[in-house]
Amino acid sequence: MAKAAEKNLLDEQPSANSTVALPSSLLHQKRLLFNRELSWLEFNRRVLEEALDTTQPLLERLKFLSIFSSNLDEFFMIRVSGLKEQLEDETPDLSPDGLTPAEQLREISARLKPMVAEQMNCLREDVLPKLKAEGIRITPYKELAKDERQALDEFFMENVFPVLTPQAVDSSHPFPYISNRSLNLGLMIEPADDPGDKFPPAMVNEARFVRLKIPPVVPRLVPVGDSGTEFTFLGELIAANADTLFPGRRAGKAYLFRVTRDADIEIREDEANDLLRVIQEQLRRRRFGAAVRLEVTPSMPAEMRRYLADALELTEEDVYVIDGPMDIPDLMTLYQFDRPELKDRPLPTLVPAPIKNGKSIFEAIRQQDILLHHPYTSYTTVTDFINAAARDPDVLAIKMCLYRAGQRSPIVQALMEASAQGKQVAVIVELKARFDEENNIEWARRLEREGVHVVYGLLGLKTHCKLTLVVRREKGRLRRYVHIATVNYNPTTSRIYT
Repeated sequence: MAKAAEKNLLDEQPSANSTVALPSSLLHQKRLLFNRELSWLEFNRRVLEEALDTTQPLLERLKFLSIFSSNLDEFFMIRVSGLKEQLEDETPDLSPDGLTPAEQLREISARLKPMVAEQMNCLREDVLPKLKAEGIRITPYKELAKDERQALDEFFMENVFPVLTPQAVDSSHPFPYISNRSLNLGLMIEPADDPGDKFPPAMVNEARFVRLKIPPVVPRLVPVGDSGTEFTFLGELIAANADTLFPGRRAGKAYLFRVTRDADIEIREDEANDLLRVIQEQLRRRRFGAAVRLEVTPSMPAEMRRYLADALELTEEDVYVIDGPMDIPDLMTLYQFDRPELKDRPLPTLVPAPIKNGKSIFEAIRQQDILLHHPYTSYTTVTDFINAAARDPDVLAIKMCLYRAGQRSPIVQALMEASAQGKQVAVIVELKARFDEENNIEWARRLEREGVHVVYGLLGLKTHCKLTLVVRREKGRLRRYVHIATVNYNPTTSRIYT
């Protein structure tokens, strides 16, 4: 009876002016709760749906495919790695919806693999062919004309061969470390046809696995000819010339693979007397996090796939077959083409009426509060405010919270300029901003060298707010001007985020 009563209560449609108080027993039913990790996958599915939308311009669809992949990388590096760590607990906690870490990992794999297949099908069968029809081509190496392949082979010998480092595995050379998100080739080299005295005895009669890292210092898309609009993949070029790396040995077919590692930073802040030092140490350790995902090509032999998974201590659930280009974000170089018809029209930005026509920003703020809605409002409004504060002789102090400033920040430059002019400048730089830790450490040091008072965040808290306080002397007294924001002090991302 109680269950039936609860069901009727849920089915009842309240009037516009009434409220329904749910029984407390309902609020604790696990079946009513969304799983955090699975809910995030559904969010990323909506990103994929933007790429699948054929009404979107082609290069925008490519961008959404790239964002989908970048989001997944972070999901595995942070969320999946966290679940895998929980597997090591003797009594792992259940999620609020009642799933164990192992159950969540199985469900993630079951939901995500079809989504990745759909993403690759969209890229392979839809976006890339349509880009080809628009004159932007990515041609497989084996489909190129003979003279084009010869020219690329010469490019390989001059520009790629010298930076390659094959890593073979044998009894004296263990399986190599595979860096996070690196693109690699795996192949077998066969015993020497005529070893003579060129090889040690241990190398003569055994086939060996070799890992070749695709060098990140060479562009992933290699131009074909002089058109400037046709490319082939660097990995395919290296694979086609792999035999040149093993004189006297037979090189088997090379297969692409990619590894994602745990990149979360764990800080025991109760023991962190020096937050900067602790974070720097954790950043060094992050490079060697446990593997959490292996991506392979469909053509990779099952034996090699199992070998890689075992060497990385991964299960079959952790292996994702990528039937298309790996590391899609590298394809975003195509977005740089000046093809406005293949992109969204640029969004016109506005300058608020109170500060148009060169009016003093301090005078405008004195008269009224000003609401800025980015990206519809030009972010120059914010940078102009900080620059005006840095250069105004009546401004005595600037205080700011920085979370993600970007690699080239006009705002940080303005803060350093203000300090050089003798103003009191104090900045909280949040060192725990995920994946921006190194960038923020560098900004913090540069600010300190310019005489800025820097606080490296607060123990036990992540300072995510975006605030600026400007103290200005006006008519014999001090007046405070404040900027409060939800978007980072980053002119680039402000064009995307609200």
